[in-house]
Amino acid sequence: MEQEPNDVIILSAISQGAKKFDKIVGKTKIDGQEVNSLLERLEEKGFITVVEKKGWFGPKKEITLTEKGNKELDERRFELQKNWDQMVTMWKGGDKQKLQQHMEENKSVIPSMMFLGIMDMMMFSTMMGFMGLAMTSFIPDQYMDGGHDMGSSTDTGQSGQDFSGGDFHGDGGPGDMGGFDVNF
Repeated sequence: MEQEPNDVIILSAISQGAKKFDKIVGKTKIDGQEVNSLLERLEEKGFITVVEKKGWFGPKKEITLTEKGNKELDERRFELQKNWDQMVTMWKGGDKQKLQQHMEENKSVIPSMMFLGIMDMMMFSTMMGFMGLAMTSFIPDQYMDGGHDMGSSTDTGQSGQDFSGGDFHGDGGPGDMGGFDVNF
């Protein structure tokens, strides 16, 4: 598919209940301007609809997936799962160069794999160690920053870091495919 990797992250966030712009930005950790342009493109493609509802303080807008959007998300989730399975197979085969090349070629979809809970973070960490690389080589800073919620319920004792659970390990709802609970 020719879409941006962040499209699938936004579709997944909406399917998991983030129906308002600020909730999508908070859940995805994607810049607000980028979220806005991606939402416009997703609406043009018929993957989402914006519904205006009456609220206590005036009208409010909610974003929902269309049937076409749900189908697209399912297809993208399937593609990402196949990609992850290929990485695992290469890692188990012991070919460092082949695995590293595959990961470099697919670097842009790794955040999507994380967000959708497809990627096993412990196994990914082991793969990175196997290749002698740091995880930061493949995971954008916005997801590695200690100030963001990375999905652990353990208090690390490190001041200023919130590892209180949530976004990346899923919420048990639609699209939650296991995820991870790891301290970074």
